[in-house]
Amino acid sequence: MILAGGRGTRISEESRIRPKPMVEIGGKPILWHIMKLYSHYGIREFIICCGYKGQMIKEYFVHYHMYQADTTFFLDSQERQLHRQKAEPWRVTLANTGLDTLTAGRVLRVRDYIGEEPFLLTYGDGVSDVDIGKLIGFHKARKRIVTITTVQPTGRFGALQIQPEDGQVLRFREKVRDDQGWVNAGFMVVNPEIFDYLGDGSEMLEAGPFERLARDGQMGAYKHDGFWSPMDSMRDKAYLEELWAGGIAPWKVWEESQEPGAEG
Repeated sequence: MILAGGRGTRISEESRIRPKPMVEIGGKPILWHIMKLYSHYGIREFIICCGYKGQMIKEYFVHYHMYQADTTFFLDSQERQLHRQKAEPWRVTLANTGLDTLTAGRVLRVRDYIGEEPFLLTYGDGVSDVDIGKLIGFHKARKRIVTITTVQPTGRFGALQIQPEDGQVLRFREKVRDDQGWVNAGFMVVNPEIFDYLGDGSEMLEAGPFERLARDGQMGAYKHDGFWSPMDSMRDKAYLEELWAGGIAPWKVWEESQEPGAEG
């Protein structure tokens, strides 16, 4: 399940014209990058919780084959022929979960598509090289309702110790990761018992429901010391674009032959 319904106000330069999960990295929506990671680990059934400008996500998948292939159009007969097409082995359910629905409500609204099965849950605006197989194994071994992937994000600014009397810098540490707290990176594994914690869905998932789960000892943390980056700002987007263009994107764990249209 991918939460893809928010307005993305912190990256409004892009989100004014498209939903945040459709903002592109290397010519592909960040949503595609997230799905490719899961697919690499054999997770190929997706429920996408749409909201703000959700029709653009639906249109992307309606025309997915045409986007991935070379296409010949026969204008006189209004037919088309696709060349070198390679479809992803994905089953994608696109659910309209409301324009302003909070995250707990979005999860609650797609309960019928989940049934009583455990499921994976993440946000549609962050990429990582987290090993999904190891994450699932960790979750099963701990037997808690929810396991979240946690990371210590690299600090964006140097840490300084300054003498108050004269402003002398006594100590400078450049972007020290150990100075950062652990944060929720998404990439969660969830048992169906979570629905008992969602109430009427009128809260942010990360507020009431997660607080109650933690209080009851039902939330585990899978510590990931590899790559993770959100895409909350144009600066984040430029950073991810630079990694992709340089061929050093850590989240690209799949092989070129796995990409649609790639020739073997």
